Amino acid sequence: MTYRNGNYTAFYVDEPFDQNHKNANTTEDFCYYHLFQAWEAKDDDFHFIDSHNKNYDVRDGSDWEKTLKPRLHERLRNSKNIILILSSSTKNSKALREEIDYGINTCELPIIVIYPDYNEKSDIAKDGKITQKIKNLWDKLPIFRDSKKNVPVIHIPYKKEIIKKALDSKNYMINSKREAGDYFYS
Repeated sequence: MTYRNGNYTAFYVDEPFDQNHKNANTTEDFCYYHLFQAWEAKDDDFHFIDSHNKNYDVRDGSDWEKTLKPRLHERLRNSKNIILILSSSTKNSKALREEIDYGINTCELPIIVIYPDYNEKSDIAKDGKITQKIKNLWDKLPIFRDSKKNVPVIHIPYKKEIIKKALDSKNYMINSKREAGDYFYS
């Protein structure tokens, strides 16, 4: 049995993507992912275990069916959850669709959705309901919108302390996840 302790981070990048290219750092969702890595490196209490660092690098110039997709699947199978970065810049790319579809519908991974465009809990939910502006973002990624009912999903703003709380919550880990549904911190 595989020890599933990684956080698989799913985010939009322009395709083809090369993280060593000078334009990589201008891809908004990729920059948010990089900030997680920086927080983890500098803060012993920020428990982010990057599944993308656990096996061979994935390069967008590689063959999709023979190399890229199998490596993404392997990373997802070895993860305890998915961190989805969903912003106004997110687009419905082939890789992001595959990550979310396989992660939810095959691996049944809980999802921590982080909305970088919002910093407050009240931006995510008001009066016990998720706000319409958040629901509108789900339309950017229909596979997520249509599949999320199958796993527990916590919706949170882009605030380090709230992200830390979600990463540490047993409710959003594969082996101890809570009942499927939409959740948020009030």
